[in-house]
Amino acid sequence: MADAAITFLLESGAQLVKSYVNLISEAENDLKDLKDELVSLKTYLRHAAKQEKKDEPTLADLERRMRLAVYAAEDTIDNCLSSHAGTSKTGAFKFRGFNRKTISLAGEVKSLRERLVTPVLNEAKNYFSGIQTGGGHGTGVEVTVRKDPGARKDKIVGFEDEEETITKYLKQETKELDVISIIGMPGLGKTTLAWKIYENAEIEIEFPKRIFVYVSQEANIEDVFLAILREFPGEDTSHTGNLRQRVRRCLETTKFLLVLDDVSSIDDWRRIQAVLPTNNYMSKVLITTRETNVGTQANVYRAPHQLRFLRKDESWKLLQLEVFGSCGVCPSELVEIGEYIAEQCRGLPLAVVVIGGVLLYKRSINQESPEAWREVSTDVYQHVTSQDHNVSDIVAWSYKKMPDDDLRDCFLYLGVFPEDYEIPAWTLIRLWISEGFIQHKQGQSLEETAEKNLDELINRNLVMVDKMTPIGKVKTCRVHDVIRQFCITKADEQNLFKEIKKSKEGAFDPPVSDIKNYRRLCIHLHLSNFLSRKPECGHVRSFLCFYKEPVILEPDYISAIPEASKLLRVWDSKSIKFNQFPPKLQKLIHLRYLTLSWDDLKVLPKDISELWNLQTLVIETNSSTLEIKANIWKMIRLRHLKTKAAIKLLDREGEGKAGENLQTLSRLSPECCREEVFTGACNIKKLGIRGRLATLLDVKYSRKTLALLEKLKLVNDTSYESESGNLLLERLPTNFFPHTLKSLTLSDTSLDWSDMSTLAKINDLQVLKLKNKAFQGTSWKAVGDGFQNLKFLLIASTDLVFWEVSTGHLRSLKSLVLRECAKLRNIPLCLAKSLQILEIEHVAETAVESAYKIQEEKEKMQNAQFSKLKLIVGHGCKRPQNWN
Repeated sequence: MADAAITFLLESGAQLVKSYVNLISEAENDLKDLKDELVSLKTYLRHAAKQEKKDEPTLADLERRMRLAVYAAEDTIDNCLSSHAGTSKTGAFKFRGFNRKTISLAGEVKSLRERLVTPVLNEAKNYFSGIQTGGGHGTGVEVTVRKDPGARKDKIVGFEDEEETITKYLKQETKELDVISIIGMPGLGKTTLAWKIYENAEIEIEFPKRIFVYVSQEANIEDVFLAILREFPGEDTSHTGNLRQRVRRCLETTKFLLVLDDVSSIDDWRRIQAVLPTNNYMSKVLITTRETNVGTQANVYRAPHQLRFLRKDESWKLLQLEVFGSCGVCPSELVEIGEYIAEQCRGLPLAVVVIGGVLLYKRSINQESPEAWREVSTDVYQHVTSQDHNVSDIVAWSYKKMPDDDLRDCFLYLGVFPEDYEIPAWTLIRLWISEGFIQHKQGQSLEETAEKNLDELINRNLVMVDKMTPIGKVKTCRVHDVIRQFCITKADEQNLFKEIKKSKEGAFDPPVSDIKNYRRLCIHLHLSNFLSRKPECGHVRSFLCFYKEPVILEPDYISAIPEASKLLRVWDSKSIKFNQFPPKLQKLIHLRYLTLSWDDLKVLPKDISELWNLQTLVIETNSSTLEIKANIWKMIRLRHLKTKAAIKLLDREGEGKAGENLQTLSRLSPECCREEVFTGACNIKKLGIRGRLATLLDVKYSRKTLALLEKLKLVNDTSYESESGNLLLERLPTNFFPHTLKSLTLSDTSLDWSDMSTLAKINDLQVLKLKNKAFQGTSWKAVGDGFQNLKFLLIASTDLVFWEVSTGHLRSLKSLVLRECAKLRNIPLCLAKSLQILEIEHVAETAVESAYKIQEEKEKMQNAQFSKLKLIVGHGCKRPQNWN
């Protein structure tokens, strides 16, 4: 919204006034006056967002004109910077010939204030003169009640009878492949029930292969087939050749349960059905859909299963779980009003969940009184008493109750992603920052503040966690389609972003002629057709493309984007495959976020250095190395440089602040791992190194150089020619890893297991991933009290045979994953005490037997402090014959 625009505008104006006062002496006073007026407008915009009567025409029109004034001011200043700005040799901001335009700038700013800013500001003052401002009644330190983002799975209420019925269907014998469909309205819990059945222990035993696939309205059926193939180790999913035949072949050879979530059309179902082996009568397919005709078409032996609404007692139980958790108890004075609130949700689980998030927030700010809950009950009644149970109103109410505009912007921005899109948390957080939605808070980095915003949206049950990292952070997330549609609609009202679609007749919606009115565009269509219309994008600040397939553009189209959108701040074009460097890209000096996807990119030109505002640069390439001729040390705002290629950097010259904002540098060539590099990038938290790692043994620098490093990945590239020296990293230097390290990944390093003693001394290490023969040798004796805080251990592709662990070693290990350990004879039984998850795949039969022994040992531990063990036995594991 306008809040982010004002933040950027004040920053740009401050840059002009502070650094170039001699060049803009005529415009200085007008710029300062404009700054003061914008600060006032920001206050009034926040007041407007908090007003209860949002539908009042006068207020809505005033809010709209305030935003337009802010955007016009932003365009004036940024156009000035784009026309006359560059960078100096030191990376500092500079002007080219700006002194000749001083009078012009002064005139434009003065005219802008007189025409738009000052009049609308006076109107806002008059409108809000009778309304008490909210600036003087702070609530002190905010107390937030937080839940585990992954707790959603533990909060399934009801559906026991539904689960029993569907489970019975899944166990029935039929003469051919059986399909069961679950139908119901959005938000009723179809996906929840399907997932509950999918995770059912009986079903897990019944079906050796279980596959869960999301199918959206925008689904590419080939992506569905690829998702199925990924569940079969050894299948090549890098190409789509003979895709249907390969899927059918895999499904013919095993007893499987395939869950297809949210199948939206009969055509989609028929295309999926065509590859299913009808003669595999032992297997089952379970689909969920909002369309009754799809469910009817899919079922063979019975009518579709219509999912019921929650009963009153189930709604109340679910609401209590949402607000108080599994161990909490609702205070007696809130029971009656709480039961009433639950009843008003009319049995719709999504309504219960959303209202639970609202009550949880009130509890977090100590508003846990009958009066506070009674206020909620009144609004719930107004929103959900209609026969259709209008979920969008529930979401709108939750949206309005968010504490600030920054969180609202972050929430609405989720609508830029396609339906049922698995959103990487890392990407989402960096996009939020680049869009200006995240404000600086004392004691927190921008990334930490953004992570808390994501956690807040999860806690309010507006965002669903999809995958977690080994240490419990959100890895990917997604939003329900009802929530997404609300975000799109509300964002359109606020002019936050616009989704470019095509009508059934093939026309663009909105028309290409209207594109000039929007500031952020997200497009999920093929770009060629759109760009061929030569849209006017002079005001566009963000361009996000999530087309389902890679797009290779013609040269003219590649140059069209930077040429037409000179004020771009965000360019996320992962689906666009470049075959040449975009001309005039370096002119986009306002860019904060840039993604380049180029399969054979080997050199990044020096012109990239001109992007002095860039914060995040993501380069996707299949090349093993990437020479960066651009001087990243001049890009003083760069925070994240991410690619899988081995980066070769220019030397860092001189001292100063160059590189101190860098937090992610992945992956760096070992030859560039010099002390002066890490001294400059002194705040690095995530570092990846790829290449001939033996070079690192010659590097001399203090452990203090990487004092903030938390995540390190070392990939030994064995593709180097032998004359370049020894390819193996024969040993680990004792002072190589800082004590702050929390996550370490080693790949192809071929170290001896005795080197594990070095890693065992890293006190804060929580995640250790050993991939592709990271260690070699037949025996690992883990002695002493090492790895005190390690929670996750992955060992993949190793020739390890004997593994011994002494008491006290790996005492905190919760998750153990063993893959491609075909020679491993046993898994140490002493790990049972702390283990919660044990996953094995392609291991020896004796190792499988020891895994079951660990599970048996875990079950014998009756003490409540020991949690149950989840044993995941994957492909290539033969169950011992003597084991029940």
